[in-house]
Amino acid sequence: MGSFSAVDAIEPGGPTRCVAAIAAAALLVGCAAGLPMRHPEPGASLPGLVAGASGFREGVVAVANPYAAEAGARILGQGGNAVDAAVAIAYALNVVEPQSAGIGGGGFMMVHLAASAQTFAIDSREKAPAGATADQFVGKSFGNASTSGLAVGVPGMVRGTALAVERWGRLPLAASLEPAIALAGDGFAATPRYVAASCNARARHYPEVEAFFCPGGTARVQVGETVTNEPLAETLRTIARDGPDAFYRGDIAMGILEGQKRVRPIAPPAQPLDASYTGRMTLADLQTYTADLRAPVVGTYRGYTIKAMSPPSSGGLTVLNMLGMLERFPLGDASQGFGFGSTRTLHVMTEAMRLAFADRAVWMGDTGFVDLPTRGLIDPRYTALRSALIDPDTRMATAVAGDPRPYDDGPIGGRLDPTEVFAGPGGSTTHFSVVDKWGNMVSYTNTIEASHGAGMFAGTYPAGCAAVSCFRSFGFLLNNELTDFNFTPQAKDDVSGFNPGANDVVPGKRPRSSMVPTMIFDSSGRPLIAYGSPGGATIINSVLNVTLNLIDHGMTLQDAIDAPRLSVTSAAGTVGFDDGAPGGRFQGFAPAALNGLRDLGHPVSGNSPSAIGSVQAVVVEPRTGKQFGGADSRREGTVIGLPRSRGGR
Repeated sequence: MGSFSAVDAIEPGGPTRCVAAIAAAALLVGCAAGLPMRHPEPGASLPGLVAGASGFREGVVAVANPYAAEAGARILGQGGNAVDAAVAIAYALNVVEPQSAGIGGGGFMMVHLAASAQTFAIDSREKAPAGATADQFVGKSFGNASTSGLAVGVPGMVRGTALAVERWGRLPLAASLEPAIALAGDGFAATPRYVAASCNARARHYPEVEAFFCPGGTARVQVGETVTNEPLAETLRTIARDGPDAFYRGDIAMGILEGQKRVRPIAPPAQPLDASYTGRMTLADLQTYTADLRAPVVGTYRGYTIKAMSPPSSGGLTVLNMLGMLERFPLGDASQGFGFGSTRTLHVMTEAMRLAFADRAVWMGDTGFVDLPTRGLIDPRYTALRSALIDPDTRMATAVAGDPRPYDDGPIGGRLDPTEVFAGPGGSTTHFSVVDKWGNMVSYTNTIEASHGAGMFAGTYPAGCAAVSCFRSFGFLLNNELTDFNFTPQAKDDVSGFNPGANDVVPGKRPRSSMVPTMIFDSSGRPLIAYGSPGGATIINSVLNVTLNLIDHGMTLQDAIDAPRLSVTSAAGTVGFDDGAPGGRFQGFAPAALNGLRDLGHPVSGNSPSAIGSVQAVVVEPRTGKQFGGADSRREGTVIGLPRSRGGR
């Protein structure tokens, strides 16, 4: 799976098969529900997408942090393209949003090249080390496995970003590193989000990390005070000077290896924890890490083409699977009870999420290691059968995985009755989007998994000194991505013959992800929007919510981002929701609509949870070439467009 070609694209069948399947599916599920069918005619752009905005011509960045947005805009202004700017943003976020992402982790960068009309993704997802085993988490008394070295995967961001600028950038890697080096060395004024995260439990789990973020139980800085990270600045200078190999060999590599040899239980165990609780990564794992090129998964929704991240992410498949189930419903039509935020709309979204996440638990993982029915999952015939299970006025009692293999040209299987398995904590993560003056677009989701990753810095203690003052930090946090694997190996189903261990731990395997950088194209194949979100498993549903807001509810870009979101991340899960972005025009879902869900039998959270996702998006209006951005105030979302004298948010 390490090479890219057009034939790798996961298409929902060839042209003849696809048209016939869609027609048959529409007939089947439309009659089953007794609903009038909608057949909208999409125009050159999404309805109302950027109403009232004047637009830009020389590039736009939409980022979850103002300093990182400035870094990307600076690179665009220096002649860099969207790839160069995205790399600059990624490194800057390591400095100003260290709890969310950085060089100790990895991510997915989706790229659309305007000149060739080619869309692909750079996969820098972390890998399990060669010493990993399927049962490595079984029987362990961690208290919290995600803060042990055993959770640390081989980090990929440095390899992925180096590959991106080497092959598709206009500037050297060192140029894109300059803004981050300046932020780390010279400092930046602490933002509210930075300070708010500084003293959470994961920032205080290991003494050297607590000493940096929260010494003595108090945040190191208050809002507006200067934050510096000289160890990170020096690490980035080394990479800028010596290239990506400097990260995977030598002192920095040794800091990664020593850093992951940590385990500190939340509660004292009955007996001391031994080396089986610590990381298994070796120098060979670092030296042999490669970033892969992937084709996106591709589907259609109401005449628009949607390209999204492919495995090892479950995100693209799950989003397209849900859209396939929802397309038969007249979403957006208030006269039929399907207006935005209505009980009927929220109900069918919930049911689609339940069914899709049941499939996700069984059928999704790293396809480099397991033969999975990826095409079947988004085949219109399969999504039609799944959609037929959704009654717009009744909650299904139990949502279980289906069997997409017959629609993947694979063998027909037997019974499956899977259950969702635990796959680690909800993530922190970050997302940003970029378009440049040439029309190239990037949608990039980057992560170290949970807040502050595994809670440990890459670094070393000299022999004979274990005091925090002796610790040599390299300034970046290590990920806890291996907790995205199944904690317990999954047994083979004796009836179907299928082993649902698609996400079991295997050496060299990438854990299943929810990250889903996404792009929408018009009916002529022109790119309209690049977007995505952080948020663990809720990433998938954040992208679904925004997609429906744009296509079905005709919202402007900013309203589509600001609107309240609904999320269910397992077949039997509680319905979560938020009240929308702070400062937006929405005041949450109507209590009557949420009570309507409860009346149907859905378990709905009693109070609005913390914000779901943080979507950042850029848009190109294809008829005029004007560029726009939308940012999410659920975090510190910032849009910067060039030239700066014009408004285009």
